[in-house]
Amino acid sequence: KATLMSAIAFGIPVQFDKAYVEGITQLAAADIKYAEQLGYRIKLLGITKRTDKGIELRVHPSLVPSKRLIANVEGAMNAVVVNGDAVGTTLYYGKGAGSEPTASAVIADLVDIARLHGADPAHSVPALAFQSHTLAAAATELPVLPMAEVVTSYYLRIRVADEAGVLAKITGLLAGAGISIDAVLQREADEVGGEGSTQTDLIILTHDTREGDMNKALDEIQGLHTVLAPITRIRKEELN
Repeated sequence: KATLMSAIAFGIPVQFDKAYVEGITQLAAADIKYAEQLGYRIKLLGITKRTDKGIELRVHPSLVPSKRLIANVEGAMNAVVVNGDAVGTTLYYGKGAGSEPTASAVIADLVDIARLHGADPAHSVPALAFQSHTLAAAATELPVLPMAEVVTSYYLRIRVADEAGVLAKITGLLAGAGISIDAVLQREADEVGGEGSTQTDLIILTHDTREGDMNKALDEIQGLHTVLAPITRIRKEELN
């Protein structure tokens, strides 16, 4: 869906192989709880965005502020948020699953095909609303960015030993990578591992940063002897 919308929105060829896709298997109940405490909900989003360097095309779980309409889309309902230079932000909401919504979409496609049958190709609207020669040019001028070049903000959950200096070391490594911190939440050790626990969770929210820089910083943090488990990283979308 994200790939098709990127083609329609930006006039680029359909490029399924260039979409970054990450599922929900790495999410834990703790992340859902911490996100809610921070005023966010976790949603699986498909995001495509035009930037000065090219097109972002990615699908992954994201922290979204609870007050955003898209954060409250549940069950079989789907929503698409579109941001345009003149119209601003608009939202399209409706059923995305079920026999009747699916049948309606299929029939709509068949009606479009029937209407175009026999039409003069030179004077008909192309399927993606862009002529083929402009799509070819767009593929060169607007490449799909590799994930390492995407700029966004992050939620990090880091299980650490409950001892002095751990937070300072981690924040120092983030600062060294040029990553600015928005907020830090440290859980009490007994909340994480029970009474007498010697480990705790650090929750860090960052400002926007390049994904490649974040990857490098996380590799360094993961190598610390005081980091006791694989780091959980979830991208954060404010959708302002």
